Amino acid sequence: MKALLTSVALLLAAAVGRAGDKTPVAWADLPGIDGKTHSLAELKDKAVVVVAITRDRCPMAVRYFQKMNEFVAAEPAAALVAVNLEEGDTLDTMGRVARDRGFKFPYLRDASQDLGRKLGAVGTPEFFVLNRAREVIYRGAWDDGLPAGKVKGHYVEDAVKAALAGKAPAVTETKPIGCSISYRDAR
Repeated sequence: MKALLTSVALLLAAAVGRAGDKTPVAWADLPGIDGKTHSLAELKDKAVVVVAITRDRCPMAVRYFQKMNEFVAAEPAAALVAVNLEEGDTLDTMGRVARDRGFKFPYLRDASQDLGRKLGAVGTPEFFVLNRAREVIYRGAWDDGLPAGKVKGHYVEDAVKAALAGKAPAVTETKPIGCSISYRDAR
């Protein structure tokens, strides 16, 4: 019975993160590697927010760290926030990874896994593009794969451009490519 209730709770939570769902996404008091706590409200001046559910030890997630850095440098109207909700990763290990990779974006820890559940995140890396109303307009993979020279679908970047133009993206959902997320039982 407990497993059934947990599954139902995750399914209900996943509805918030569906692209096109009008329920705004929010978070507060997530600790960052910078020693501060962060909330979505502090990004109120950004027209678009990209939430990257990621982790330190997923090979596919690690491959996208550089693309995330390049995006932050190239798109000043948008913010990118990385959120780690894996049990084995800590703020200390996350900080080392961020320093080694030269992160140019906030890297937050969600030990409760609540944001991942709320978004319905299933893998790392998984990206959620939020419009000005903080509704999810895209969820899934950053692009259609690697190597970089062969990429044809630039899903996150296209969704951000659409949001900045006040439009819906042509592609609203794709399957994330990477490692699955292990959620603890909801209690």
